Amino acid sequence: MTETVYYPDAVLVLTPSGAIAELKAYDGRPVDEDLRDGLLVPGFVDAHIHYPQTRVIGRASGPLLPWLENVVFPEESRFEDRLHAESVAERFCGQLASHGTTLPFIYSSIHETACDALFRTLSRRGQRGFAGPVLMDRGCPDALVYPVGRAMDSLERLASDWHGELLKLAVIPRFALSCTPTMLREAGRFAADNKLYVSTHMSENKEECRLTTELFGVDDYLQVYEEAGLIHERCLLAHCIHCSTSETKRLKEAGVKVVHCPDSNAFLGSGSMPTGDYMDCGIELTVGTDVAAGRTFSVPEVLASAYDNGRARGIEIPLETLLYWGTRGGALALGVPEVGHISEGADADMCLVTMPDWIVTEEDALNALLFDRANTKVERTWVRGSVVYQAD
Repeated sequence: MTETVYYPDAVLVLTPSGAIAELKAYDGRPVDEDLRDGLLVPGFVDAHIHYPQTRVIGRASGPLLPWLENVVFPEESRFEDRLHAESVAERFCGQLASHGTTLPFIYSSIHETACDALFRTLSRRGQRGFAGPVLMDRGCPDALVYPVGRAMDSLERLASDWHGELLKLAVIPRFALSCTPTMLREAGRFAADNKLYVSTHMSENKEECRLTTELFGVDDYLQVYEEAGLIHERCLLAHCIHCSTSETKRLKEAGVKVVHCPDSNAFLGSGSMPTGDYMDCGIELTVGTDVAAGRTFSVPEVLASAYDNGRARGIEIPLETLLYWGTRGGALALGVPEVGHISEGADADMCLVTMPDWIVTEEDALNALLFDRANTKVERTWVRGSVVYQAD
């Protein structure tokens, strides 16, 4: 359901634990703080983002596979250094909060210490998120090969240390070309045994699709993940630009969630997601900034790119649907129903966005939030009612 509820002026009351106790049209009562210069919206959900790529945003180097080789893998190799990982984690988490993102799904590097540094930073700052080390045991530089046994041991320790209520461990095979069948099967087993969410890339680039089917000797890309036990209702697949009709049907039947990364797709020249096909067959969609192939931490900017992608393919995506993908829809895709909406009983994960002074109607507010980058910005962000970002 993508219907929005808009209050021109409302009163919001929070419990001491950071839940929303009351939300109603403003009734004239005294309040602790007047926020009427801005628009209070649910915190944004970024369902696909790479923390080790924070410092290589905008590094153009051709399409997907050369870009990985020339830009991403050298940068991710640096995350063996704990101090480097800690420094980037601090900046990364700050960028999430300052852009109003309160529920990210984060790909770390292969390194257990780097993922631990990320979880530690999120925890100290009071932020929420899913995260996990990427799993790779081939198709990458030797320094980034992580054998299956060591990878599973790392997941065990990280789950023991961090998997809980606000912070959740995820199982993240990078993509088929960087994983042996054994790695994929063990990832699927570990996720199933521990009821963890899974995410990976699929059908991002036509050459990637061709090489994958040849390497695994399968009929289509999705079959690789199906045979590994990775395809189920707790799976998020990023990109999915070049899926066949059969793959689309099987994704729907399995309850897989598809993460649309339009800015990244454009930057790497990967192609244009057939958004309408997924909407028509009822697949749950959400969005990801996909930093660093995506060039922004801003979910509203990515939603604007999703709108553009839809128009280029002949469909007009309602603004309410876009906002849903970046808030409530994303939260439900990740199994976190208590966030992504501002309503009684929900956790107060929210952000305050400055609005131009000419905004009057709900339509005005939606258009400004999604498309007016010059006159809007995140002023404050809360997780469970606690401020995790305040603009200077």
